[in-house]
Amino acid sequence: MTHRKRIIVKAAIAGWLLAAVLFFPIGWMVLTSFKTEIDAVDARSLLFFKPTLESYAAINERASYLVHLTNSVIVSFSSTALAMLIGIPAVFSMVFMPSRRTRDILMWVLSTKMLPAVAVLVPIYLLMKNLGLIDSWSALILVNTFANLPIVVWMLYSFFKDVPAEILEAARMDGARLRQQIAAILLPLTLPGIASTALLSVILCWNESFWSINLSTARAAPLANMVASFSSPEGLFWAKLSAVSTLAVAPIILFGWITQKQLVRGLTFGAVK
Repeated sequence: MTHRKRIIVKAAIAGWLLAAVLFFPIGWMVLTSFKTEIDAVDARSLLFFKPTLESYAAINERASYLVHLTNSVIVSFSSTALAMLIGIPAVFSMVFMPSRRTRDILMWVLSTKMLPAVAVLVPIYLLMKNLGLIDSWSALILVNTFANLPIVVWMLYSFFKDVPAEILEAARMDGARLRQQIAAILLPLTLPGIASTALLSVILCWNESFWSINLSTARAAPLANMVASFSSPEGLFWAKLSAVSTLAVAPIILFGWITQKQLVRGLTFGAVK
């Protein structure tokens, strides 16, 4: 075996080992979801046990999975659409019409992600309460939008910077208006980057639990609330908790698997000139 082949084999083995380590918690969670509560805490039933669907049946009796799933879909995709609607024009102005404060604005936007969410829980909760938005889609959509907007802005900024300004300048000379420059030129050229940004925003919104639990109770509660409801004062029911967690992450894992090529393509957009 040549030196090059040995390096390729070692890299492949390292990749599979890393994948196994990263997948282990998910695999263990799925495995535990098919156990009884006794088997879930019994060391003798780690790998060998009689599979059962009683945990999934208990979840179906206790909560409406489709209602929580619908709320998660609506909140995740709506907040992503709103973040993109705000982020694209903002980043366009910062990239192609920059000012002396553009870099300061970018750093200020990024600094908002450094603030712990719990530090602004009380004012945001009171604001939503006064507006009558507690336990509504609107509250979760707004909060998730502005929570993920810094990431959206920074990712779009890096993608838009790869577009030569001369292209838009030529379009302006041909009489293209600002809206036409964005819709007909910029968006098609940066579509992979925009798609990967939107996909990442959807994933982050889907996995958000802090604001979901604190701003919703029943009517607008997403899957995060459903998972949290299986932690009770009587203790943790590991089999049921694993089952409900499996149901919560399965759609977003499937979504990520379907869109993985687009996500990788977008994240590597502009890497090769």
